Amino acid sequence: MRKSQMMFAVLILMGASLNSCNNKTTTTDSSSDSIASEVPDIGISVGVSDIEAIEQYLVSEIGKNYAEAEYCVPLLRIVNKEEQEDGEILVWGDYCVFNYNLVGDTLKCVSGGSHPGLMHVCLADDNLSFVVTAFEQVEDGAGNLESAKRIFGDKYENYKDLCSDVEGREMDRADRLAYYVETHNLPATMYQDYGWPARQLPKY
Repeated sequence: MRKSQMMFAVLILMGASLNSCNNKTTTTDSSSDSIASEVPDIGISVGVSDIEAIEQYLVSEIGKNYAEAEYCVPLLRIVNKEEQEDGEILVWGDYCVFNYNLVGDTLKCVSGGSHPGLMHVCLADDNLSFVVTAFEQVEDGAGNLESAKRIFGDKYENYKDLCSDVEGREMDRADRLAYYVETHNLPATMYQDYGWPARQLPKY
């Protein structure tokens, strides 16, 4: 198992035994440049761990904004994670979604993108699962740098280092996709971006 696979497994296990926080949507002030996505009541992006809740949010709320495909595969590259006194979990990271169609043994990427920012996660009312309550997203365009520095704060340099590691991101993407193929019992052995040669999926 690759190092990035091990890190992914560790992240999945980090969401256990947390105190409940107030289950209400978190938003930013209207004067802020950052974007906070309000999330409806529990049911839209609930997961058995905080990390799984974020994955569900990416699929249901972010992935739907891209060209539709058969499979939506989220990728979480975590910068930092903190639990607050009220039980709210703050997770800073670069969050990606990739939509694929399966053609023969190849997952062909149809659409996708990167959405860095801060996820707010709380323990759900059932005290057994987690839900994303808000997403403060780094802006595109002219506001990108300012909003990234504000959202990541003293974690900005770590975020910048993560984003500049293009090779590491591609390895994480391939490992995450291999995990998805294994757990969903798909007959894929390759993945491919438009205009690029197909790549072999790593063994999971």
